[in-house]
Amino acid sequence: MGSGYLILAGAIMLLSWLISSRLKSKFELYSKLQLQNGMSGREIAEKMLADNGIRDVRVISTPGQLTDHYNPADKTVNLSEAVYNHRNAAAAAVAAHECGHAVQHSIGYEWLTMRSALVPIVSVASNYVQWILLAGILMIRTFPQLLLVGIVIFAATTLFTIITLPVEYDASNRALAWLENKHMLTQQEQAGAKDALKWAARTYVVAAIGSIATLLYYISIYSGSRRN
Repeated sequence: MGSGYLILAGAIMLLSWLISSRLKSKFELYSKLQLQNGMSGREIAEKMLADNGIRDVRVISTPGQLTDHYNPADKTVNLSEAVYNHRNAAAAAVAAHECGHAVQHSIGYEWLTMRSALVPIVSVASNYVQWILLAGILMIRTFPQLLLVGIVIFAATTLFTIITLPVEYDASNRALAWLENKHMLTQQEQAGAKDALKWAARTYVVAAIGSIATLLYYISIYSGSRRN
């Protein structure tokens, strides 16, 4: 590995750690900001779905931390236990954000459709791509095509991280707009929800940057082998 790539990879890892730490501290802060309306994350989610005319999506509790997600396959908004049961600004932000994905699904939001189409490919590719890339580098002199195959597969995972950005930002924008328009939160609670979702979105930005940088690194190796 070149020293330039190692420095870049180290910088991205550091940035990722800093943002993750900041995100954790933000959620801890806003988890202490109790909602004046007294609604739990589950209740927030159910109301947002109802207000958007979505009747076929269930809100369920899922174990673990930061396990919140929307599953388009079975139409469920899965909220971690802390979000599902708690009544604070952080829980409201996460619950509304995941419902934002349900709204995207209901209206056929094109970026979500594209990301969903890539999920099966990325799920399979993520299990093998690193081994293919490693083997490709080791065999670069005798079988450079293997590295090219790895690059193409890794490009699909990189595309997935890029497409994820508009999906996540749009879901947050829908969540915050609904929370504000329906007067669900006080001004302080709304500001906290917005800040929490802002830092959550930045984790996806760093992931995309890291994936793009890694892809370019492997492309440079392959291009260099072709010139030699």
